[in-house]
Amino acid sequence: MSFFSRGLILTLLLTLIAAVGGTWIGARYIYDQRHQPSLHEFVHEELKLSAEQRKRLDVLEQDFAVRRRAREAELRAANAELARAIQVRHEYSPEVKAAVERFHDAMGALQNETILHVLAMRTVLTPDQAAQFDKRVSEALTEQAP
Repeated sequence: MSFFSRGLILTLLLTLIAAVGGTWIGARYIYDQRHQPSLHEFVHEELKLSAEQRKRLDVLEQDFAVRRRAREAELRAANAELARAIQVRHEYSPEVKAAVERFHDAMGALQNETILHVLAMRTVLTPDQAAQFDKRVSEALTEQAP
């Protein structure tokens, strides 16, 4: 009986290891097939940028990072304001409405900053690179896989 129990436990253990391994391999395969590089990855890894282009893009990205952090701070502040307003009255009060509008304004400002950054990046590219970039941006905005 002890031998039967060890054999059964070993079989169950090997089955579990095979199942976990198969699940992990399958998940990695699906992820690799569906993972679309970010626009940043696409520009830096697939467009074959010159050293001068990289330098110009670095300046644009550093500038955008500062503006993005400021806009994200505005979003966090608007969310905190919304949480406080909801907590006070637990209804869609004028304070809640104002906080929602503040959040939407901050979100719109971040979106505008992002669009301006994307358009500024495009000015650094060659015509061929810009065509590839435009296609990638269009795919991202319409959620189409390349």
